[in-house]
Amino acid sequence: MVISREELLRIIDSTNVKATATRKDIEQLCREAIEYGFGCVCVNPVYVRLAATILRGSNVKVCSTIGFPFGVTLSEIKALEAVKAVENGAEELDMVVNLSALKSGDYEGVKRDIAAVVDVKRLSKGLIVKVIIETACLTKEEKVIACGLVKEAHADYVKTSTGFFGKGAAVEDVRLMRLTVGNNLGVKAAGGIRRYADAAAMIEAGANRIGTSTAVTIIGGAP
Repeated sequence: MVISREELLRIIDSTNVKATATRKDIEQLCREAIEYGFGCVCVNPVYVRLAATILRGSNVKVCSTIGFPFGVTLSEIKALEAVKAVENGAEELDMVVNLSALKSGDYEGVKRDIAAVVDVKRLSKGLIVKVIIETACLTKEEKVIACGLVKEAHADYVKTSTGFFGKGAAVEDVRLMRLTVGNNLGVKAAGGIRRYADAAAMIEAGANRIGTSTAVTIIGGAP
């Protein structure tokens, strides 16, 4: 699939969620996002206020991770983290599903966990919530179930990966996720997407958002 440079720019979440990321690293991430016109930057909660300050007046949105990277934080803490992220300037949230509950078959618990963060949308008009299901850790059946729970909890996107479990986004997973959620929910592919060809393949499979820590490299390969 051929996607133009301009189209790709709008759907890239340029990301730095490393535990070792410095203030200087985040400042560079934001400056690059302004320079290239990426749709969003994704950072950990401690850097949301900094990113929002740098990006004020631009068209680049700020996304905060929630319950990152393992997803086993208490739902109340995830909700509080989401509230604080919004107060600090986040316009999007990338939360990690409770993998332990999902693997245990506690599907109602998973849905409540997602809903606790989705409920924060009442505080911020237009807030977008994406749910990372960590496809590398799931069976095909669990991927389908997880997508269904994300949809039932009224989140906006289902996302493949944190990038912390080795295997990241896979074309077959993105295709399955899109098939499962239909056209009314977004699909974000993230983890291991480092070239334009990788991003194009994910979009062809059904992704409408790309998360990457190599956004500048990817856009450099776009037609």
